[in-house]
Formats: sequence, C-alpha cells, structure tokens
Amino acid sequence: MTEPNKPGSERMPDFKELDDRVIAKGAKGPMLVIKTNLDPDSPTEDNPYYENKEKTDKGKFEEFFSD
Repeated sequence: MTEPNKPGSERMPDFKELDDRVIAKGAKGPMLVIKTNLDPDSPTEDNPYYENKEKTDKGKFEEFFSD
C-alpha cells in the first residue's frame, strides 16, 4: 500500500494536530445580513475588525464594508 499524496511542506503539521487556533463550525443554514438605519454611518465605528488603526488602511477598510 502506498502513502497518500501529501502536498505542501514537510514541516507543516497535520491539520488534526493544530492546537494554536480555534476552528469554528460553519453555519447550519444560510445567513442574512441586513443594514438598518440604526447602524453607524462609518464602518469603523464599533467594528471589532477595526482594532489596529495604525496598521489598517482606512480607505480600503471603508470600501470593503461599504454598500
């Protein structure tokens, strides 16, 4: 019996051995995200993804979260 083809680096640990991160399970069904008039005008307000203000390009960030 031959070994299965294992692409990638030899130093890369097996996926099951990774313990330095949390891998969340996917949603059980479709998700609907709706923007309302209660949402802040700027995507940088109260956004947990906009934490490191010095390293984040604000223009690209706002473009990504814009309509």
